[in-house]
Amino acid sequence: MKKNFRILTIVALGAAVVGCAAPKSGRDDATYYYSNKAKSAVAKVEPPLPPPVQNGPAGVSKIVYFDFDKYNIRPQDREIVEAHASYMRNRTSSRVVIEGNTDQRGGREYNLALGQRRADSVQRALTQLGVPAERIEAISWGTEKPASTATTEEGYQLNRRAEFSYR
Repeated sequence: MKKNFRILTIVALGAAVVGCAAPKSGRDDATYYYSNKAKSAVAKVEPPLPPPVQNGPAGVSKIVYFDFDKYNIRPQDREIVEAHASYMRNRTSSRVVIEGNTDQRGGREYNLALGQRRADSVQRALTQLGVPAERIEAISWGTEKPASTATTEEGYQLNRRAEFSYR
């Protein structure tokens, strides 16, 4: 048994030595690659760039503001809603979340409900303008995401809003 093992070891070593001692023909592939890298015959193919992400109509506000304790869209903000409706009608794969917000006056439950009514109001306007309802989600943040922490009328006004958030 020991003799067979010794013979196998000698045969294996002999094969390794013969393989290493064989004359090299050709080139070392790594050296050839790096020395001819600039001369590659294969053209580089760049992957196509993804289309730019567009988050709504260009140059149009993503915010609709509301009066105190109201959820109807003000006449001066109708154009914003109409522009977003047109954008969504022309892009059938677009989806939007309307996020209703309130200022910090009032109770938590009341503000959540008012924020939801504001988001629903914008959603209803979009559907009336031809956007399928299944592409619009209306949620309320109440007072959770203030745009301003100022306790002035200007600060309160910035918080009474519905925002368009495209997905």
